[in-house]
Amino acid sequence: MGLTRVAWRLPTTRAGWRWGLVALVILGTVINYLSRNALAVLAPELQHLQHFTAKQYSYVVGAFQLAYTVMQPVCGRVIDALGVRAGFALFAVLWSIAGVMHAGVTGWPGLAAARGLLGASEATAIPAGVKVVGEWFKGGERSAAIGWFNVGTSLGAMLAPPLTVFLSLRYGWRSPFVVVGLMGFAWAILWYALYRSPPHVERAAPPDADARILTTRRFWAIAIPRFLAEPAWQTFNFWVPLYLATERGWNLQQIALFAWAPFLAADLGGVFGGYISPLLIRLFGLDLIRARLVGVSVGAVLMIAPGCVALAGSEYLALALLCIGGFAHQVVSITINTLSADLFPTRQLATANGWVGAAGWTGGLLFSLLIGQLVHTTGYGPLFACLGVFDFIGVIVMVFMLRGIRPVEEA
Repeated sequence: MGLTRVAWRLPTTRAGWRWGLVALVILGTVINYLSRNALAVLAPELQHLQHFTAKQYSYVVGAFQLAYTVMQPVCGRVIDALGVRAGFALFAVLWSIAGVMHAGVTGWPGLAAARGLLGASEATAIPAGVKVVGEWFKGGERSAAIGWFNVGTSLGAMLAPPLTVFLSLRYGWRSPFVVVGLMGFAWAILWYALYRSPPHVERAAPPDADARILTTRRFWAIAIPRFLAEPAWQTFNFWVPLYLATERGWNLQQIALFAWAPFLAADLGGVFGGYISPLLIRLFGLDLIRARLVGVSVGAVLMIAPGCVALAGSEYLALALLCIGGFAHQVVSITINTLSADLFPTRQLATANGWVGAAGWTGGLLFSLLIGQLVHTTGYGPLFACLGVFDFIGVIVMVFMLRGIRPVEEA
């Protein structure tokens, strides 16, 4: 009996089945982030082997970010149209192909092209995951589910340094891209075989969904804070290894041993961010939106820590501050992603989250390009300091723009 026939008989109405789907999304997200983070780990070595500068590396990073930014709403639209089962599997196959292509390129222009293809296909991860949660979870439960599936983003980033360094030292720098690509192909098959949407879920978004989303106050209330929050995550993913190598004097082995720590902290922040809203609702009787706002505010306060990295007297204190930043950012990110599920109906949820993600990645792209242009002049300190300010501005925007707005299930 094939896997597809078995999947139809699985207990799709039980709580255990819902959380099993979250675990499957976590696995796919881990592979997604292993693929995208391998390059950041190898960047110091590839700079030497392929002779590119920090500015040229910023263009490579920018190619991924630009493609990811543009494609998030497109991927979301495809997910809403095809359904999350077929759409997620399709994009997983595409990002695996793009990841393997990295092993065959030489020079930064070829690397930038491969990164662009990777970014275009990996842009589906968060919109698809949020749609899965939107289909299977309701109300306060959603943030817990998103908190757990988002663990995959930081877990993948955390595992990338040791896995990438191990494979590259043993089999050459090309091997991590090939191995992770093969993992992606296997996951796509597993996802397509096992996932089913719950009964009576509306699949297609309305034809004018994009216009409906982009003209609403509720969209901009979360898109602007996401624009301000995302530079922190892009910095952690793409620039921290170079920061540790250039300003703290770490070699590749030290990066492998310690650079995963901010992502472990981010895992904890993701889980904490998922449960803080339900806890506030239960303990203090806050309504759903106010509970989400408190969660974002807690993360914003903690983001002061990475803003103080330049003041750290040792590399280990700097790493500790980055760990607090990883925790804080995921508290903010989880809450904003959950708000997209709170504020938009399931049939257009992937599209809405894709547009919110595009706003965030626009901020991340611009900030990465800014780092590439200024880091040789200013160092990393002033740039990290900006990260300690952005989320405070985002909280202010959310407080004013979400006034009077109710969750879609209560509207």
